[in-house]
Amino acid sequence: MAIQYTIQPATWHDLLPLQSLERECFQDDAWPLIELLGVLIFPGTVHLKAVSEENQFIGFIAGDVRRSEGIGWILTIGVEPKFRRQGVARALLKECEVQMQLPRVRLSVRRSNQSAIDLYEKLGYCHVDVWKKYYHHGEEGPVMEKKMNT
Repeated sequence: MAIQYTIQPATWHDLLPLQSLERECFQDDAWPLIELLGVLIFPGTVHLKAVSEENQFIGFIAGDVRRSEGIGWILTIGVEPKFRRQGVARALLKECEVQMQLPRVRLSVRRSNQSAIDLYEKLGYCHVDVWKKYYHHGEEGPVMEKKMNT
């Protein structure tokens, strides 16, 4: 049975569940608490959460709106492992893209995260660059971009 969830704005009240999600999803690459707080409160940032019917924090996305460049950057996206492959990441990403209202959206992903790369490609993202030694332990991060129909 498919999980039921809603996409809602995230606030600073979500800081601790977000920190837990970051650690679960990204281990050594998890953002420090102060950066997570920043992504929740800085102006010009889209911050959304996925919440289950039981009011459980199951996913998060943040997008940096760079109007002067015409590009939005997906800063982080994560879904609790037991809720993956049920459309949560796809829904978070699509809503973030809509709310950023920019002609292009970019993101970076670990080279070894093939399931995420596959999802981004299915959603129209193409490889445009590679950041060498970007992630912990020196793993590179392909940069992917989607041209939006705005």
